[in-house]
Amino acid sequence: MGNLQSLLPYAPALGAISLLFAVYLAGKVSKADPGTETMVRISGHIADGAMTFLRNQYTAIAIFVVVVFLVLGFLLPANSWQTAICFLVGALCSAAAGYFGMKVATKANVRTTQAARTSQNAALGIAFSGGAVMGMSVTGLGILGLGILYMIFRDPTIVNGFAMGGSSIALFGRVGGGIYTKAADVGADLVGKVEAGLPEDDPRNPATIADNVGDNVGDVAGMGSDLFESYVGSIVSAMTLGVLVLGFNGILLPLIIAAAGIIASIIGTFFVKTDDDSNPLKALNMGTTVASVLLLVAAFFAVRIITPDRLGLFWAILGGMIAGTLIGFVTQYYTAAEYKPTQGIAKAATTGPATVIIEGLGVGMFSTFIPIVFICAAIILAYFTGGLYGIALAAVGMLATTGMVVAVDAYGPIADNAGGIAEMTPELPESVRETTDKLDAVGNTTAAIGKGFAIGSAALTALALMAAYAKVAGIQSIDILDPMVIVGLLIGGMLPFFFCAMTMGAVGRAAGEMVEEVRRQFQEIKGLLDGTATADYVRCVEISTNAAIKEMIAPGLLAIIAPVLVGFGLGPEALGGMLAGSIVSGVCLAIMLANSGGAWDNAKKHIEEGNYGGKNSPAHSAAVEGDTVGDPCKDTAGPSLNILLKLMSIVSLVFIAPFF
Repeated sequence: MGNLQSLLPYAPALGAISLLFAVYLAGKVSKADPGTETMVRISGHIADGAMTFLRNQYTAIAIFVVVVFLVLGFLLPANSWQTAICFLVGALCSAAAGYFGMKVATKANVRTTQAARTSQNAALGIAFSGGAVMGMSVTGLGILGLGILYMIFRDPTIVNGFAMGGSSIALFGRVGGGIYTKAADVGADLVGKVEAGLPEDDPRNPATIADNVGDNVGDVAGMGSDLFESYVGSIVSAMTLGVLVLGFNGILLPLIIAAAGIIASIIGTFFVKTDDDSNPLKALNMGTTVASVLLLVAAFFAVRIITPDRLGLFWAILGGMIAGTLIGFVTQYYTAAEYKPTQGIAKAATTGPATVIIEGLGVGMFSTFIPIVFICAAIILAYFTGGLYGIALAAVGMLATTGMVVAVDAYGPIADNAGGIAEMTPELPESVRETTDKLDAVGNTTAAIGKGFAIGSAALTALALMAAYAKVAGIQSIDILDPMVIVGLLIGGMLPFFFCAMTMGAVGRAAGEMVEEVRRQFQEIKGLLDGTATADYVRCVEISTNAAIKEMIAPGLLAIIAPVLVGFGLGPEALGGMLAGSIVSGVCLAIMLANSGGAWDNAKKHIEEGNYGGKNSPAHSAAVEGDTVGDPCKDTAGPSLNILLKLMSIVSLVFIAPFF
């Protein structure tokens, strides 16, 4: 035990190394050439809009954080203020990761555009480095915060508050960022593309700047917060269950595996290189593969050293890693334009928007089958090799290389922004836009893979957190024939749909206001469509900002209030049923929404490449309308469900279980 105790400080130390590497990458991005005066001005508008939104969002969230901090401090029956402090630190770390990542992303976009004038590899290097800052910030702050807090309090039930703080910020960040970006995107597409026939990111479109801002607040800060809470939640659930099974060793193992994942991710970043003739996706996959293999080797030795009498735990970790990888490949198949499902949607566009939407919904529903099979296989393997603790470790294995996963995912919106800046800068040659388009197309695929990865990890993490809740609450089993449990199951099964209705409705209302504003500017600003007048970008940014801040509150509160009402109103077993019901319906719904949205988006891009009539054809107009339906599915409602499931479980674990 004494020798193993000496391993504990390595976890926060490697978290600090992750942050130092993020600082190094941020410096690398900052030193790169930002390009022409026009490019710098456009990038400045995007950065100002993004940081203004983030400040307003964090100001609103701060009120919620303070209220929950006081509630935890005064109402919990045991370790109240220690848990409250962990909650506060978790919220601050999650917010800081989003802030740092987005700050660098808004610098990397214009520098990627400038680098595209040189080569594809140079542009990929800047965009990926910008995304890696987000990834390394997430893992660094996550493991540093968890490690230090555990070393201080030496109690995983107290450290659960850290996960709750991260999850709370993540849900507001994901919902708010998703509403912002999709309100702007839908408005820009429906009026700019369909009605006015303008190209993507045309500077004459008033919603263009807001759309590019949205890429950062939704797909960089939002996704980063999402995987921060997944990363932390998986480690916390493993620590909570591990102490009951193996004592200190059960706590140490997930921390060391996560710390090893940081080193594996850092090494993996050096393998992301390409040339002008290669597909950038191969380079990104190479980095991810290297990181995964290194983690696998480290996990094997970690299990042998820390739990030599439980070597079966390695197979649980391996099962989680394989399941996550396979889910990523399946997601790529159902959403990438190279494969039949997305091509089928593009073909359906030749007969109108209705058939596009029908085909896309069918693809999304069908795409739930294989990922669920993989998740079930991982659960079975993990349980029979490590029990409930094995399931938690499977989630840790899936998420240990989060630094690389977030880097690959956040690269996408940076490349997307780079293409937008290229389109809005008339003096740049056409070859620049061609390069950024190639990077952006890969970014759509990596984003879809990232969402699939997040959903798969959410299922395992939520299940592990539910098991931890049951252990802490003293529940031995949940009888599904108990009427109260059935009520809980039905409520839990309904909540993801209710939550999606709130978020989709919010996007619809905000997008409607954006559509009216873009139409107004086209009608009232003379010379705007001719390119002789400048659009009022600020007004569109204000619409998205105000709508996102206002509309994110209710969905965020739902995740806190629902477990409290069911737990105290119907009892701990009914709450267990509610958590189980939400996992079953929520995981399937999240997969369907994310894959339908990704397939609609890439079907549109498949047509824009010259298929079925190309740009400005009837098929293209139909595909754009399908894409606008998919936007809130894949970037607001779908990914937010991951956080809803885990936040309800962590609220139950932190706030409800101690009372029973």
